[in-house]
Amino acid sequence: MKVCVFGAGAVGGHIATRMSAAGLADVSVVARGAQLDAIRKRGLTLKSGGGEIHAKPKVATDDASTLPQQDVVLVTLKAHALPQLAATLDKLVAPQGTIVFMLNGIPWWWPYGRAGTQGPLRLLDPDGELWTRLREKALGCVIYSPNELEAPGVVVHHGANRWVIGEPSDQTTTRLRTVIDLFNKSGLSAEVPADVRAEIWRKLMNNASGNTLAALTRLGHHAIASDPDLKQLGILIMRETLEVAAAAGWDLRAEIDVEKIAGRATAGPATKPSMLQDVLLGRPLEGEAHLGQTQAFARECKVAVPTIDLVLPLLRGLDRSLRAAK
Repeated sequence: MKVCVFGAGAVGGHIATRMSAAGLADVSVVARGAQLDAIRKRGLTLKSGGGEIHAKPKVATDDASTLPQQDVVLVTLKAHALPQLAATLDKLVAPQGTIVFMLNGIPWWWPYGRAGTQGPLRLLDPDGELWTRLREKALGCVIYSPNELEAPGVVVHHGANRWVIGEPSDQTTTRLRTVIDLFNKSGLSAEVPADVRAEIWRKLMNNASGNTLAALTRLGHHAIASDPDLKQLGILIMRETLEVAAAAGWDLRAEIDVEKIAGRATAGPATKPSMLQDVLLGRPLEGEAHLGQTQAFARECKVAVPTIDLVLPLLRGLDRSLRAAK
């Protein structure tokens, strides 16, 4: 089996290390810059659970066109980077292959496999290229695995190692079972959800608050949870996200205690929230996947989201400044 990790940063580096070490597939990675140089020279190192795993992918490149067609492509890039890569991914995956989109927030493929209105989400797929080319090959993934690059080629993993992977149709297909089996045999604890979109809302509720506030304040989860005003702002974002989810058909309000979640961050070792990592590295932000599309769903469902309406322009403004500086 040929497997490509497209975007071998922190999360992708974690996956590529474990899969390369397991030896169950020919693993290639698409990376860039110092990370690519380090992988080519020394391979990858994953620090996890007090131990280290060292492995070297079969191929490391910054040009996906040099790779043969892949049976499985694991895309770990941020949502805003994907539309321009639709044609590249289409050529990279084999005709019967699968692409697992390992994204935070609402994914571009969201309408696919559901009854009713079909078509691309324009905030996430402006020209519909992802929708047109890749929707039939897509699997979704919700990641519960905090990772951070300590140095080029070195990934530090804290906490959970859980990967929730599902079909847009929520069926358990042969291709889904193949991917789940590959993950589990590689030391990546994977499971099939009953409803992948419900899982996306569960994580998004937390990320929409934690990642957004971390990006805007440059504070970690513990510092935000320790500030009464920021904590309350986070609670409001979470509640509004849950209200939108409920109006859209996924009512999780009874099962989630937002105040408990908002206050549970500890001062112990932890990675920086992913959007804060992007700010500190001067990278664009995935604000549309975290808040923009939620606001769009709120408008469709006629749900008031005053806190999101206030915070989203700030996040978009920060994103513009980062892009301009870059």
